[in-house]
Amino acid sequence: MAPLLSVENLSVSFDTDDGVVHAVDGVSFQLEAGAVLGVVGESGSGKSVSSLTLLGLTRSARTTVTGRASFDGEDLLAAPEERLRRLRGNDVAMIFQDPLSALHPFYRVGAQLSEAVLAHRDVSKQEARDRAVEMLGLVGIADAKRRLDSYPHELSGGTRQRVMIAMALMNDPKLLIADEPTTALDVTVQAQILELLARLRDELGMAMVIVTHDLGVVASIADEVAVMYAGRIVERASTETIFDAPEHPYTWGLLGSMPRLDALDGADLVPIPGRPPSLIARPGGCHFHPRCPYVREAHKVVDPELVAVEDDPAHAVRCLLPSATRRRVWQELRAGVAPERARTDVIEAEEGER
Repeated sequence: MAPLLSVENLSVSFDTDDGVVHAVDGVSFQLEAGAVLGVVGESGSGKSVSSLTLLGLTRSARTTVTGRASFDGEDLLAAPEERLRRLRGNDVAMIFQDPLSALHPFYRVGAQLSEAVLAHRDVSKQEARDRAVEMLGLVGIADAKRRLDSYPHELSGGTRQRVMIAMALMNDPKLLIADEPTTALDVTVQAQILELLARLRDELGMAMVIVTHDLGVVASIADEVAVMYAGRIVERASTETIFDAPEHPYTWGLLGSMPRLDALDGADLVPIPGRPPSLIARPGGCHFHPRCPYVREAHKVVDPELVAVEDDPAHAVRCLLPSATRRRVWQELRAGVAPERARTDVIEAEEGER
């Protein structure tokens, strides 16, 4: 059975006055119906651009898009704008980063929710309003009928986010793309939103793409994780593998910078050194090499491919370090060894084996 969404070698670049921005570079993944993919990486890694491009929201005279994105057998990248209008909000829906910006400030919540139905279905205004009440109740908003008459600025951040989720669900989409669904929310509300998304996945059977900078967000909801850096996927694996046996130094850095409830000894977070590279002038060789504690001279020249790990075809890594070395480093890091010490230990072990 064909996957619901199949993205093949997606590349997106923007022609700017400063040069060409290579925002997305050769991204490929598949998503089955009812499955959840987490796309993780720092700001500027290409996560949001890749998602927006699938819906045609990056199209312009100065944008170049190549590759293929097959949704339910139809290539989204080749679809005309009119066809995309019929798909957006109907078969494919998106939760945008900032609900206060995404919701129109001049219109009441009920009008905006109803519009999402009226644009795609032949129903009366009262039927659309009834559907809006139903969806607000589904996402856990109390006194839904009264909330329909509220303006976005009258709602809390968590409630606005729930309204955005309700709007995305108005037409029972097959695919839901959630772009940073918990940004700017406090920890308690974040947990509620993630719990809500997990429940909706189970109840409605939608496929989801969760875009986030925080691995912790996808830990309990995603089936598979794609880690992006400088416009590329640098590691892709099941969620369990990403947390238990990651093999890319960037993934180690993301995990090391996550707060952990089981860190009872008060261990400090370990930030990733340096800054993400410019997407106009990316480093040669491995794009991560200027920030990698385990870099070798060859890594500054040779550009690694995304290749499957030997004993796990579902696990792919873009790294020139030998697999045995990567696993040694991870065991050291998992034991609490600092990255610099782990690097020294591995180099000494490699020299001893020669």
